Amino acid sequence: MSMSAVNRTILAVTGIVLLLGGLLVLAGGLDLYGRLDATMPDGWPFVSPHQPVLATATRANWPHQGWFWPVVIAVPTVVVAGALGWLYAQLHRAGPSTVTVPVPGGAGVALRMRKRALQDAVETEVIDLPGVDKVTVRASGASHRLLLRSTVRLAPGADTARTVRALDAGPLDNARTSLGLAELPCRLRLTASARRRSAEPKPPRVV
Repeated sequence: MSMSAVNRTILAVTGIVLLLGGLLVLAGGLDLYGRLDATMPDGWPFVSPHQPVLATATRANWPHQGWFWPVVIAVPTVVVAGALGWLYAQLHRAGPSTVTVPVPGGAGVALRMRKRALQDAVETEVIDLPGVDKVTVRASGASHRLLLRSTVRLAPGADTARTVRALDAGPLDNARTSLGLAELPCRLRLTASARRRSAEPKPPRVV
């Protein structure tokens, strides 16, 4: 699973949990169950505006249990640490939104180019290669440790080895030269287009 898919899954699950929790609190706070004369199962949380989060017996018994305070401290700590770690991973992976482009003959002069422009330039060259049906390119990291991630969909019957060689000798080499980099790693993912069935005439129906 790609990092973007993991991010979407984490955000979707977190959003669903927060939405359901917010709806429960809202329904109890507005006393919707009482207004609608709805009878909820035993143990249903936030049935009325006057219901506390924890029952009186629970509030009286749990603090005296040996596991209570370690859990109260550990759970928020783990949640906050995980959220901060995820946020750091996103910022660290994406890096700045621009890359440095050296100017030939300009001592100490450099231009800043948006990564989106770099991605578009590489995609434009890759799509013109023989056997390429579709391509997406993503750039991440700072200028000195730039990383490209590319997904290339090959047309039916395309020569995979030839396409990869052309990609490295053409678009990637041009990007390396333009950015003044000795190396420009690229994580390449190849997929194949589904073969289209030729429209063959149907045999005549015999009655």
